[in-house]
Amino acid sequence: MTPRLLTVTDDLRQWLELLRPLWHILLVCLLAWLLLRAIRRLLLAFRARVARRTDERRDGRRLETLINVFRNTATLAIVSVTGMVVLGALGFTITPLLATAGVAGIAIGFGAQSLVKDFFTGLFLLVENQVSEGDDVEVAGKTGRVEQVTLRHIRLRDYDGSVHYIPNGMITVVTNHSREYSYSVIDFNLARSHDFDRLCAAMRAVGAEMRADPLLGPMILAGIEIAGIEKLDEGNMTIRCRLQVAPSRQWRIRGEFLRRMKARIDEPTPS
Repeated sequence: MTPRLLTVTDDLRQWLELLRPLWHILLVCLLAWLLLRAIRRLLLAFRARVARRTDERRDGRRLETLINVFRNTATLAIVSVTGMVVLGALGFTITPLLATAGVAGIAIGFGAQSLVKDFFTGLFLLVENQVSEGDDVEVAGKTGRVEQVTLRHIRLRDYDGSVHYIPNGMITVVTNHSREYSYSVIDFNLARSHDFDRLCAAMRAVGAEMRADPLLGPMILAGIEIAGIEKLDEGNMTIRCRLQVAPSRQWRIRGEFLRRMKARIDEPTPS
């Protein structure tokens, strides 16, 4: 082999050595881009499949929040790993960078414990579908209708119209009054002189009348259940009954039932 050919071969080998990191970087970036696109397509397919099986109006916000969380987390992880691989391919030593990032992460974690707690609690609230927008709930000592659920807080509007922002980290128990069905529990505190059997007959009649009502009937899921005398003292007795109703309809049904029962009780006793 001639000296000139050897020189050309050496130069080509040197150029290949110089271009190898570049090809490595391009390959890593291409793989990262393909992975991000694949994750995006999977999340879109998952959203379309779940949307067909759920109430889009009720669960759409929760599903969108979860998809955004997973997409942003995956993007951050892939971009971070890609950046470190690129720096390594360029000849930088990434060990000090990893150590610094680890120390900074620990410091941020200690300084933002409440924020991290809010984030993870909110994530589990959404994943487990414990609460959704439009639900009537009781959380952290506050009762009202949920207007917004995020990974940071729950926005609640109570009966007076006041808005409460409750950090997710403060939530330990969620009492949801809007799942599948509710019970409208009604207590009557009346004088002992009232005829108990007559009262029970009036309650059944009012319950049947409300179920036959074209407006109220669809809200009532089952017939009235009379528990009987709940409390008895020297001058009064408390009678309890309940109606199974659609979610969040228990207060309206209770008010209407009491109104109709008052009219029944006030009717003169037939002689």
